[in-house]
Amino acid sequence: MEVNAATRIMLAYSARKNSAQVQHPWLLSMAEHSAIAEEVLVYNLGPICIGEHSVVSQRTHLCAGTHDYHRLDLPLVRSTIVIGRGVWICADSFIGPSVTIGDNALVGAASVVMSDVAPGMFGAGNPARVIRARPRPTDLNDRGVS
Repeated sequence: MEVNAATRIMLAYSARKNSAQVQHPWLLSMAEHSAIAEEVLVYNLGPICIGEHSVVSQRTHLCAGTHDYHRLDLPLVRSTIVIGRGVWICADSFIGPSVTIGDNALVGAASVVMSDVAPGMFGAGNPARVIRARPRPTDLNDRGVS
C-alpha cells in the first residue's frame, strides 16, 4: 500500500491528538521513519521535503513562503525547504524560506533558521548560527540497549 504524506503525518502522532497543521499536504514529502510532532505548523506554499529518520519537534514552524518586499505589490514568493536525513529540529524553532538543513544536522530549541545549516552541524540561536559539529550518533547497542 502506498502511504502518502497526509497518512504519514497522522501516523507520527498519538491517536489522541493530531494537532499539526499542513497548509498544502500535496506539497509535503516525508521519507520513511520521519516524524512531525504536535502543534507543528507546516506553511508549505512551496515544497517541503523531510528526509528519512528526521524529527521536527513540537511547535516548530516550517515557513516555505514569503513576500518580495522589494516590490510595492509585495508578490508572494513560494520557496522550498529541504530537511535532510537524520535531522533533529528541536521544539519551538522557525525554519525560514529556501533553507536547507543538511543530513545529520541538529537545530537547537527556539532557533530562528534563515540560512542553510551544513550537514553534521549543530546550529542554534536567533538568528541561528553554527555552534559546533554534531557528535556522531552512537549505536543503541553501545548504550546497553538491545
